[in-house]
Amino acid sequence: MSQLLLEIFSEEIPARMQQGAARDLERMASDRLKAAGLTWDALTTYAGPRRLTLVIDGLPAATPDRNEELKGPKASAPAQALEGFLRKTGLTQDQLVERDGVWFAEISSKGRATTEVVAESVDDIIRHFPWPKSMRWGTGTLRWVRPIKRILALYDGAVIPFEVDGIQSGDVTEGHRFMGAGQPFAVKDFADYRAKLERNFVLLDAADRKLRILEGAKAVCAARGLALVDDDGLLDEVSGLAEWPTPILGDMDPQFLALPPEVVQLSMKVHQKYFAVREPGKDGLAPHFVVVANVEATDGGQALAAGNAKVLSARLSDAEFFWTEDQKVGFDAWNAKLKDVTFHAKLGTLAERVDRIAALAREIAPLVGADAAQAEQAARLSKADLASGMVGEFPELQGIMGGYYARLAGQPDAVADAIRDHYKPQGPGDTVPTAPVTVAVAMAEKLDTLVGFFAIDEKPTGSKDPYALRRAALGVIRLVLENGARVGLRRDAFSPAMAALEKGHIQRAVDKLAVETELSAFFADRLTVLLRDKGQRHDLVAAVFALGDDDLVRIVRRVEALAAFLATDDGANLLAGYKRAAQLLKAEEKKGPLPEGAVATGLPNQPAEETALAFAAAAAASAVDAALEAEDFAAAMTALAALRGPVDAFFTAVMVNSDVAEERENRLKLLVQVRGVMNRVADFGQIAG
Repeated sequence: MSQLLLEIFSEEIPARMQQGAARDLERMASDRLKAAGLTWDALTTYAGPRRLTLVIDGLPAATPDRNEELKGPKASAPAQALEGFLRKTGLTQDQLVERDGVWFAEISSKGRATTEVVAESVDDIIRHFPWPKSMRWGTGTLRWVRPIKRILALYDGAVIPFEVDGIQSGDVTEGHRFMGAGQPFAVKDFADYRAKLERNFVLLDAADRKLRILEGAKAVCAARGLALVDDDGLLDEVSGLAEWPTPILGDMDPQFLALPPEVVQLSMKVHQKYFAVREPGKDGLAPHFVVVANVEATDGGQALAAGNAKVLSARLSDAEFFWTEDQKVGFDAWNAKLKDVTFHAKLGTLAERVDRIAALAREIAPLVGADAAQAEQAARLSKADLASGMVGEFPELQGIMGGYYARLAGQPDAVADAIRDHYKPQGPGDTVPTAPVTVAVAMAEKLDTLVGFFAIDEKPTGSKDPYALRRAALGVIRLVLENGARVGLRRDAFSPAMAALEKGHIQRAVDKLAVETELSAFFADRLTVLLRDKGQRHDLVAAVFALGDDDLVRIVRRVEALAAFLATDDGANLLAGYKRAAQLLKAEEKKGPLPEGAVATGLPNQPAEETALAFAAAAAASAVDAALEAEDFAAAMTALAALRGPVDAFFTAVMVNSDVAEERENRLKLLVQVRGVMNRVADFGQIAG
């Protein structure tokens, strides 16, 4: 078993594309080599500013011999069918074998050299690589993210000879553009390749580059008594910008700290790729930054730091201008501009959307303990900052800037906080607001999005979700659950949102019931995903949702109690008894309607087990109803647990399909009663087991 080493060396690859490129290289190489019949022990890919690298250990020298039998048409099939099969196999009719009136082709092929397969695969991978953007250069037809300079391809230390659009493979690569040896160098295997790259100031692995950045940045900060502001997203990006990253601490003009810290930090991050710095134990930012250079400067980075400080000052001067000018304009002028901004062709302008959110926030406010007037006011101001100069420059600050401007305009803290946080939670890792006014506005904003796009039939399909409706639904679910909000989805959320739409822009008739039904199923699916991530079974969510309840807090409590119950012996055995009863009743339903009415006790020759189950079912029904009324789902499960013994005894001792019609009818009534009692807690028929 040998090793394959491949490097595609090019001009600078955009940092945002590198991780995806490494995954695509792994996928494409795996698919093509597996299709050829090759196996291996380990496959690893690396991506950096100027190279994609693939190393595979344990590749055999050749693909295995193949003996394959292909089934063809029947011997009696039309001649055209046989001719097509012969073309497919490359055989003649006398080479086919007939068995049981069917033609078969037996095809044998010798294995191919792995180097031959690799050469073809690399050519195909390069020509069909799915870069988000690519380019051509020179007179060739090849497309790549940036011009390819070299292709290194070694198998067991020897060059795999091939060329792609005039680029010849070899055993040579290059180190750092400025700090390297200055000349390309040859390598013999992956260990040699990686070691020589590092000696030439190139860290191949992105994880190594991140660690060097993080440790170096923290060290230069600590040397000045400062602390780095962590930013994982920026760390990922910067690790793709430098082959030999070297953090340098720079100083900024302290006057810019009068700007909101989010503005300063975002200006550093978006435009300059700088890390922000803070003083330990203090709020806000310190007048410093960390820039990651791609060289080790002889002066310790002083000139680089000074140059970057000048550039940052220019950027922050622009931000300072927007901050000052925005305060002269204000919310009335911004909201007026929203009348000319289309939210969606079928859902009206942003101003119309604001009206809907405001009406919905007022409706939701009492359900979450918020002041209705403040919730409506916050909603009416929530989108205004989209027309501000600062958000025009930094779209990432929408909401955040609105919160600052609202506070400066004298709005109550609850209103300003709601404007700031109404987009939250924006993802599974985002924090969930708990302030009542914020919760009301955040829920209204997401519900307007969901109901609006479902009403115009712009629902997610497969992996496509252009309006982030799955994220919006998950946001509503988390707002409800993490705040314990008792909100009925249909009554308290979907219906008011539909009413707001009817007063607004939608001109065509909308089937409200159909939209609410689709949304309920959509929320059930999102809740299932959320609970599954927390270890709950999807069938339990379906079993509870089947009852028609749309109070998410109550649903989750019931699912948790049901899961705990089924984890006990009583729960597991009672579920088995339910399945048996349901199977019997399903068979009887095919013959006609099931008998209805009260279960009789004290019949002649009635088995004691039948009488015991009748009394147990009646008692369980009363106990379950009382527990459900009090929303004590643990008590409801305890009441069901009391049925386990009587159900087991009944099926052991009693023949349901008695020859005596009266006995059979009474026992079917009893099973209907048992099924009904259990289905008050959950639809046990949807539970696996």
